Amino acid sequence: MGTYNMKYILRLLMLTLLWPLLLSTTAMAIDYEEGIAYQSILPEQPTSTKEKIEVVELFWYGCPHCHRFEPFIERWLESKADYIEFVRVPAILRPEWQIHARAYYTAEALNVLDKIHTPLFEAIHNQKRKLNSEEELTAFFVELGIDEKAFKKAFKSFGVDAKVRRATEMGQRYGVSGTPAVVINGKYRTDGTICKCGFAEVMNIVDALAEKEHNLMVKKD
Repeated sequence: MGTYNMKYILRLLMLTLLWPLLLSTTAMAIDYEEGIAYQSILPEQPTSTKEKIEVVELFWYGCPHCHRFEPFIERWLESKADYIEFVRVPAILRPEWQIHARAYYTAEALNVLDKIHTPLFEAIHNQKRKLNSEEELTAFFVELGIDEKAFKKAFKSFGVDAKVRRATEMGQRYGVSGTPAVVINGKYRTDGTICKCGFAEVMNIVDALAEKEHNLMVKKD
């Protein structure tokens, strides 16, 4: 076998061995562009933790897009990086959204979010129930085994009031104008209308920006 043929075979072999690495490196090097994939939040907003990268989902139970987004969030939560701290915030962009935010924080106060969160979405969007009043929400919580007195006490509690006010302020500070929206580490906001993409790609953008923030955190340490 000639020297030229031997060199050619060796090069082909090297390329075959290195090709998977080259593909993975290219994938990791995706750099999403500001203004196209996400928008910066100015000024940057404080986060709930300094040890991890905070990812905040802003949603409204009455939003059909949020309902469709939830399975993507749930799958992402199963495999998200350990350095990510995930937080849900019920958006209050209109006065009528406040009652659903109050329902969310009531469920949180009663430690029954796992019983309420997904069923509330399904009741509104699949069963076409309104659930826009305290009476309707009381009945809904009771149907799911929550004590009526406990619900009413938490629903009107100071702690829930404070969280509802804070959720309103957070939506304003983040510059959110629609739901669902995702905020990464108080610095970046993305959603399907910003990136003009599907929910799977939204979560890819979230992962990329969270990794970027994590790398910056590691460098500072």
